[in-house]
Amino acid sequence: MSTIKQRIQDLAKSYFQDTVTNRRFLHQHPELSFEEYNTSDFVKKILTDLEIPFESMANTGVVGIIKGDLASSKVIALRADMDALPIQEVEGRAYGSQNPGVMHACGHDVHTSSLLGVAKILNELKSTFGGTIKLIFQPGEERLPGGASLMIKEGVLTNPTPSSIIGQHVMPFIEAGKVGFRSGKYMASCDELFMTVKGKGGHAAQPHQNIDPIAITAQIITAMQQVVSRFADPRIPSVLSWGKIIGNGATNVIPDEVYLEGTFRTFDEIWRADAHERMQKVAVGIAESMGASCDFEVRKGYPYLINDPKVTEHARQCAVDYLGAEQVLDLDLWPAAEDFAYYSQEINACFYRLGTGNKSKGITSAVHTSSFDIDENALEISIGLMAYITLQSLSE
Repeated sequence: MSTIKQRIQDLAKSYFQDTVTNRRFLHQHPELSFEEYNTSDFVKKILTDLEIPFESMANTGVVGIIKGDLASSKVIALRADMDALPIQEVEGRAYGSQNPGVMHACGHDVHTSSLLGVAKILNELKSTFGGTIKLIFQPGEERLPGGASLMIKEGVLTNPTPSSIIGQHVMPFIEAGKVGFRSGKYMASCDELFMTVKGKGGHAAQPHQNIDPIAITAQIITAMQQVVSRFADPRIPSVLSWGKIIGNGATNVIPDEVYLEGTFRTFDEIWRADAHERMQKVAVGIAESMGASCDFEVRKGYPYLINDPKVTEHARQCAVDYLGAEQVLDLDLWPAAEDFAYYSQEINACFYRLGTGNKSKGITSAVHTSSFDIDENALEISIGLMAYITLQSLSE
C-alpha cells in the first residue's frame, strides 16, 4: 500500500503535463489587474469539470471549496494570484503573450495553473482526509489596493474561517527543484510617495528674483534620508527611494515646480506610521522655510508580510520530507512587497518560494522583466509539494 506522499508524487507526475498546458495558455492570454475576466472564466471551467463548488468574489476572484470525506472541522486556505503586468514580452516564444503590452512577468500564470493542479490532486484524494480546503484565486495583486484586501473585505476568510493560509511564489534566483522558507517577518510594507514642491520660476541668471524649487527639492531629498538613518530603529530595515523627479525648466530657466514619485518600505507598522508623519513634516517644513510650498501625499500600500513560525516550520519540514533537506533553503528578508501580507496580518500564514530558475538553460531573468521565464519542470514540484503540505496540515 503506497503512502500518501507517494500517491501525491504519482498524481503530481500524472497532472504535470496538464499544468504545463494550463500555464502556457494563461501565459498566452494575460490580463491586467482587476481585468482578469477570461482568466476567471478559465478557472471556473476547470473547477466545474472537477465538480468543485465555487463562488465569485471581488468581481474576478474565484473561491473553490474541497471537503474531505472524513470528519474534521479544520480549514486550510490556499492562494494563487491571477493578474499580469503592463510589460511587452520579448519576441520568439512559442507560448508568448498574445496580448500586446501585457505579460505574465511575475509568474502569476504559474501560481494559478499550479493551484488548479493542486485542486486536481486534492480532489482525487478526498477519501483520505478530513477537513475543508479553500482555493483562493485572487485578482489584482500588482495594483493598489490589492485584490487580497478586497477579498478579505468580502469575507474570503470567513464561512468557514481557515486556521491558516498557504501561498507560494516563483523565485528565478532559486534553481528549479528547490524551495525556500523564512519564518517571521519576510517581505516589506510598501507605500507610494508623491510630492510637488512649488516655488517661483524665472530666469536662471536671476535666482534672487525666484524661489528655486529644484534647489529646495535637493535639500528635501537629502534631509528625508535622515528620517530613515536617524529616526528608525536600526534593527528595523527601511528603504526610502525616489524613482521619478520632474522639473521642466531648461539650462537657463528655473521651473515653477518640481514633481517627485518614490517608495517607502519597512517591516514594522508602528514605525511605518511614524515615518509617514516625519517625512511630511520634513518636506513641508523645508519648503516653507525657503519660501516655497510642498504638497506631500502618501498612498498607503500593502503591510509587511509575516510568516507564522509554527505554520512555516511545519511547511518547511513537509518540504524536507517531500523533496529532501538539500532542496530546502532558508531565505533572508526580501524588501519587495506582496498583498498576501494582508492575509498574514489576519490569520496564520506561510508564504514560500518556488525555485524556477535554470542557469544551464539560460533561465535567469528576474521577475517584472520582459525576458522572465521559468523552468517548467518546477511545476511538478509546485503542485505536489503544496498538496502534500495541505494534507499534512489538515492531519496535524
